[in-house]
Amino acid sequence: MDIATAPSPRAFIGVSEVWVPEGDRLVHAGGAYGAMGAFEEASRRVSFGRGEGLPGKAWAEARPVVLKGFDGSYFQRTEAAKAAGLTSAVALPVFAGETLKAVLVVLCGDDETTTGAIEVWAEHDGLLLLDDGYYGAAKHFEWVSQHTHFPKGQGLPGGVWAAQTPMLFRDLGSGYRFIRSESAGAAGLTTGLGLPVPVPGGRAYVATLLSARGTPIARRFEIWDAREARLGKEGGAVLTDGLCEREGPLWNEDSPRRAQIWQGPIGQVLGSGLPVVSWGGTLAAGYSTMVALPIHRGEEIAHIVAWYI
Repeated sequence: MDIATAPSPRAFIGVSEVWVPEGDRLVHAGGAYGAMGAFEEASRRVSFGRGEGLPGKAWAEARPVVLKGFDGSYFQRTEAAKAAGLTSAVALPVFAGETLKAVLVVLCGDDETTTGAIEVWAEHDGLLLLDDGYYGAAKHFEWVSQHTHFPKGQGLPGGVWAAQTPMLFRDLGSGYRFIRSESAGAAGLTTGLGLPVPVPGGRAYVATLLSARGTPIARRFEIWDAREARLGKEGGAVLTDGLCEREGPLWNEDSPRRAQIWQGPIGQVLGSGLPVVSWGGTLAAGYSTMVALPIHRGEEIAHIVAWYI
């Protein structure tokens, strides 16, 4: 069946949005909301100071933040989120050295069948421990994760920590490299994207996005390398790894492997240093949303990770 006509499974992430600093506030800079128009309108009307709301908390504390419930929390759009069926959110700050460039927020809904994971791992005494995570219905996998730690180089979080580069793991349920493979297989998790989250202060944070077939985080993942040592004089970014449900290669004459500055969504990230959320008719057939997230090393972009829903 052609991907353009095949029914798409329900996505794990319901909303993706970007907040950027403007003076002493974080203001709305784009997002993909699907049919959640009322929540989009509520989001466009607000801004956040340092420490205010979920984006402001990620800014003030200079770390990724997971919020698994909105009632009684510091989340400022609770009523609009509840009306849209959104129940949890993760905020990933984007720092270039000491400077906050943006905060990417993804929001999810919760029910008995939504399965997947967005995890934040933090360095403690030479190990990565689970700081927090949202797992939907994967409760046993959540328990296993809470009781797991990673030294440098071990598993997906430890591998990302050691290499300081994003990594993509396939076949989580059977892959020997994925330490939690048995519980991942039982939960139906298939694909894992791990990425470093550089923040001021030197403490290591790693975010992992673990996707299941029934409610995937994404149906295509890409890792782009923007380091000058790899690119030479041509500049831009090179697609070095990825995975999608379509058959065939990730790059060809219609989908080039190299992206140049300001050309397409990846080029926009290269030029601006900001995350880009694209949606609707600008994307290839079969996809509704693309999120492209820069990962800086010092002041410069080293990698870009992208996922398509």
